[in-house]
Amino acid sequence: MPNPTPVIEIRNLHKAYGSLEVLKGVDVTAHRGDVVSLIGSSGSGKSTLLRCCNLLEDSQKGEILFKGEPVVWKGEGHHRRPADPKQVLRIRTNLSMVFQQFNLWAHMTILQNVMEAPVTVLARDRASVEKAARGYLEKVGIGDKWDAYPAQLSGGQQQRAAIARALCMEPEALLFDEPTSALDPELEQEVVKVIKDLAAEGRTMIIVTHDMKMAHDVSDHVVFLHQGLIEEQGPPETLFGAPKSERLRGFLKSTTHA
Repeated sequence: MPNPTPVIEIRNLHKAYGSLEVLKGVDVTAHRGDVVSLIGSSGSGKSTLLRCCNLLEDSQKGEILFKGEPVVWKGEGHHRRPADPKQVLRIRTNLSMVFQQFNLWAHMTILQNVMEAPVTVLARDRASVEKAARGYLEKVGIGDKWDAYPAQLSGGQQQRAAIARALCMEPEALLFDEPTSALDPELEQEVVKVIKDLAAEGRTMIIVTHDMKMAHDVSDHVVFLHQGLIEEQGPPETLFGAPKSERLRGFLKSTTHA
């Protein structure tokens, strides 16, 4: 029987920068194997939501639960912070994030980049991590680039290396923040293929994306954010095929892949 406890659950999340409210009470749930895409125009709060989920940003109100375990907070409002550094580390290592700008270490080879966190953060055995890392580089289609440095790779190859690095942490879920938006269209497709393959494997993922075709093709659930609130959500067929809200219809019309 499948585990009914969601891997990630966000309830009534509020986030502000000073007086600017970015998230105004948002709920998002990802069960094991779910692919949830967050869409919306720039400034709608989608990347901020992802960063709050991974505790890279502090939120002011609401709950974040990882496999049913709530994040423990201290303080209130703008003074609210996670109370337990060990819990933060445990959650972060289980929610691997793939950033828009790759964030690879320039002075390390691709293999070293992929191995670094499992060896230094998780203290895993170097030989077994290397074996896993090489396997993940093969999986994303750049197994032959293991000894290259990031500057020697195309943007698409660097992003695939970043995905291999995230996978090498053996996380419970992957968080993608606009994984293709820094890429040329032909390189974008290399990364989309990897994400589609991961979705087909049943990996739990939350994806912030501007690529409506990818959101349609890989998602189980799509969330449309507008000005810090969920305007509409549902399965991709409904959201893209029969959008109910005027704002979503306007947004889809304005995106090139709609």
